[in-house]
Amino acid sequence: MEKRDDVKILAVVGMSGSGKSVVIDRLIEKGYPKIYFGGMILKGMKKQGIPINEENERKFREEIREKEGKDWVVRQAIAEAHGLIAAGQKRIVMDGVYSYAEYKLLKHEFPGLLTVAAVVVDKQLRYKRVGKREVRPLNQEEIKSRDSAEVENLEKGGPIALADYYLLNNGTIAELHDRLDEILTEIEF
Repeated sequence: MEKRDDVKILAVVGMSGSGKSVVIDRLIEKGYPKIYFGGMILKGMKKQGIPINEENERKFREEIREKEGKDWVVRQAIAEAHGLIAAGQKRIVMDGVYSYAEYKLLKHEFPGLLTVAAVVVDKQLRYKRVGKREVRPLNQEEIKSRDSAEVENLEKGGPIALADYYLLNNGTIAELHDRLDEILTEIEF
């Protein structure tokens, strides 16, 4: 049986373009292992030979949840987390809890061990940043469509609304890092 009382899991949530990757990259720099929820989708698409693009990603994300259950991605993530814990890992970062169903299952599976931090940014600034990012930039129409799909089809708003902490990302990366460091200190991560 794995020892869990000293384990802490930090799940980082937020809308596309909010700055989750900046926060996750900082946590990786600090040496924490990451479980990437979006990576589960990309692995599944590659396994089935589906070309990776925004439209296919959304379609696959929705279809796999319809076929295998809304908790398909989180079940993969939970298995990875248990593997890390069994190997002696005490701090784990989860990148991209997408739905309220995932949030609830994580809270149930890891009672008292899970902290959720939401990265938030003013919408127009987020849209501007998404259009300029190097990896998977989206135009205004694409980001609006993705937002609608994530909120309506994936219930992404639940984990953001119920987060334990918020990181406002309207300023500089240094300011975002400072807020992250405050949270890490507070939760003894």
